[in-house]
Amino acid sequence: MNRVWTLGELCKEAGIHCPVGARDRLIHGMTSDSRRVREGWLFIAIKGLHVDGRQYARDAVANGAVAVVWDDAEADGACDIPTGATVLRVSDGRRAMAFLWSAWYGHPERRLCLVGVTGTNGKTTVTTLLWHILQRAGRPSGLIGTVETLSPKGRLTVCPVNPEAAMTTPDPEELFLILDRMARDGAEIVVMEVSSHALALGKVEPLYFDLAVMTNLTCEHLDLHGDMEQYYMAKRQLFEKATVAIVNAADRYGQRLMHEPLPVEKWISCHRLAASDTYQIPHENAYIEQVQLLGVEGSEFRLVTPTAQVRLRCLIPGDYNVTNAAEAALAALELGVPLLTVKDALSAFPGVCGRMERVGIPKQANCTVYIDFAHTPDALENLLRAVHGFRRPEQRIVLLFGCGGDRDRSKRGEMAHVACRMADMTVLTSDNSRTEPPEQIMSDILKGMDKEREYVVIYDRAEAIRYTVRNAKAGDIILLCGKGHEAYEIDKEGKHPFSESAIVKQAAAERWGTYE
Repeated sequence: MNRVWTLGELCKEAGIHCPVGARDRLIHGMTSDSRRVREGWLFIAIKGLHVDGRQYARDAVANGAVAVVWDDAEADGACDIPTGATVLRVSDGRRAMAFLWSAWYGHPERRLCLVGVTGTNGKTTVTTLLWHILQRAGRPSGLIGTVETLSPKGRLTVCPVNPEAAMTTPDPEELFLILDRMARDGAEIVVMEVSSHALALGKVEPLYFDLAVMTNLTCEHLDLHGDMEQYYMAKRQLFEKATVAIVNAADRYGQRLMHEPLPVEKWISCHRLAASDTYQIPHENAYIEQVQLLGVEGSEFRLVTPTAQVRLRCLIPGDYNVTNAAEAALAALELGVPLLTVKDALSAFPGVCGRMERVGIPKQANCTVYIDFAHTPDALENLLRAVHGFRRPEQRIVLLFGCGGDRDRSKRGEMAHVACRMADMTVLTSDNSRTEPPEQIMSDILKGMDKEREYVVIYDRAEAIRYTVRNAKAGDIILLCGKGHEAYEIDKEGKHPFSESAIVKQAAAERWGTYE
């Protein structure tokens, strides 16, 4: 859709002051990347985490920018922009950018019912489950998440400003384009993952959520936030702009959240009811009881709310997915989906790409291979605990994992501790080393490894997967962790195509022949 704004109208819609003499200037486009600027565009010069966009303002003007949003957070007064271009000084460039893109697309968020899901683990599962339930209920909905972006009319492919980035929540330039497209495609509800990065960096500032969900909070992203307190405070921001909140009350940060002085109008807590619990559940709270884990077949459990009781079946394996399924069910009920529709939809849900996803290999292999996104100590432990729940005594658990480069280093040794406690054999390898030397990452991991445990180090991830398949024993349960749905590997050379399932299948075919 072709859009042209006057600078005055655009600034008015975004809540930014515009000099009187520049209000009639026509703006034909916007970007925060000076290389993409065209004649008559607005350049948003923000100070990023790694690059200060303000140093490219002159390049943007040379490329045709007629106005520049200048991130003046430090109020240093140094604004080196050629005469002729309008300068719009703002105290928070990221926040201004989000409101500008919201304005550019006519505030699409105001035409949608927004559901935001945050937490360390489980966001993708909860959002995908909820979207699936809404589809079964005939409610036109959109999905924005780590694995895919779906509109009522199909999958959306949006090229990010930074093609090297793999973001849970898109940057404002893509996010508001997506929301606009979903609104025009007839979406009634949009379910989206909201990351701590998005909240801390102001990506979702213009959004107000009709419903917000908190899954859990464990150690992650401390490279950005510094410590768990700041990580929690970033997540907390979602509930400063939500009407209804569903919270995992078994999580200590979830409990803390519900006691915060927040403007949420309705809280719904969800927790597992232990056999010894005899107290009455307060109004609006829900609980899970009579959990039956069915191994690779998923689980069954009873969900009790103040107004309903139902036995649900979820086909996703893992004890931790019981709470994920319950939160998705509660969200659907809050959105008006009939109870029986929720029940039927959950029992038909096929699973999430890269989340305990089984790879088809020849039957004669007599072993199983799963791909999972587990990339934190908590997620890894939950996954391994789930596998321990259905493996036979004679079966080995073979775990392959690595840790991302340029990210929180504190979790590396912790993940190694989990592997030593819960896996029979560990293959240590790379996982998006980015610009960090793989040797440094591996050194951090090895500090947490018990040298008495069985493990091997193979830096090349493809070769590590081939090694694991070639050396598999009868009955082995092989877990390839960290990448999940990701179809790429990032190293110092950039982003490269990478398919774990394809590597597994090729290695299995070379060893055993035909597929299942």
